[in-house]
Amino acid sequence: MASHPATRLHQRRRHDGGWMSTLHGLRERLWWPWVTRSLAAAFLLFVAWLIAHQARAVDWSGVGRSMQALPAPVLALAVALGLASHLAYSSFDLIGRHCTGHHLPAPTTMGITLVSYPCTLNLGSLIGGVGVRYRLYARKGLNPGTIGQIVVTSVVTNWAGYFLLACAVLWTWQPPATGDWTLPAASLRWTGAALALVSLAYIALCVRRGGRPLALRGRTLPLPGWRMALLQVAVSMGNWCLMASSLWMLLQGRAPFVAVLAVILFGAVAGLVSRVPAGLGVLEAVGVALLGPVAGRNKVLAAMLAYRALYYFAPLLLAGIAFAWAELRWRRSPHPAQG
Repeated sequence: MASHPATRLHQRRRHDGGWMSTLHGLRERLWWPWVTRSLAAAFLLFVAWLIAHQARAVDWSGVGRSMQALPAPVLALAVALGLASHLAYSSFDLIGRHCTGHHLPAPTTMGITLVSYPCTLNLGSLIGGVGVRYRLYARKGLNPGTIGQIVVTSVVTNWAGYFLLACAVLWTWQPPATGDWTLPAASLRWTGAALALVSLAYIALCVRRGGRPLALRGRTLPLPGWRMALLQVAVSMGNWCLMASSLWMLLQGRAPFVAVLAVILFGAVAGLVSRVPAGLGVLEAVGVALLGPVAGRNKVLAAMLAYRALYYFAPLLLAGIAFAWAELRWRRSPHPAQG
């Protein structure tokens, strides 16, 4: 026999209250600060080790030669486009701020994303998208539930635009044949249509819900209205195009823009599937395979190495400094927010 809804709500509150009491009791223990500080130090050391490990895997001499071969105006414009892409991505969390209604100012929200995004690119989504983001947001007083909703909203924003853009690429571009292997144009178009349907289904869900949150297995996922959903798609598509524009500029127009965009889109999925942090070597392989027949293997590889240095590793270095500074500032705060 099913229990009354009011009874279930009361039991759930008692259960949550029990957990909160237990957590409060742990914080009162003398050893609790040492445990939290040890875990924080271990996390920071792990992130530093990952950064050093990634840096050792890069052919820095090849990167240096590639950068020296680029004209200064081309390099400056590629840097500007990469910066614009990072700023566009930081607006994803502003959409999460709108959906969750948290109290942090917009500049703070964007700053947190600008630090976490390079970590996501280079160290993986678990470290950057979740770990670094959670730590920085928690330092500002947000609870885990709100942080989780922000992360989910950012992921949805990223892929909602990706799917529509991938559809457009698959309908307008044919990858070069590799030996005896090629993909039929019809198969590519059907794949693109299926991807577009995912984004359209999300927009339709937002229209249907009218801004009301979606409940899944006891969890609440905030959904934006249809106007904000369209903005999610537009901002995401703009970000992917800015990424491709930076690489296209480094190639100095030797390949069609749609082909360069295909490299960025397919390379992101290839890196995700391969489980290689930052897609190290994977993105370059995709670029050489798709653009080599058009622009030349050596030219493409040089541009790809320069792109990785500018879009991946330079922001990671800045993010690491910003993250360390934020930690130091929080430690020296007389009344730090609990996180």
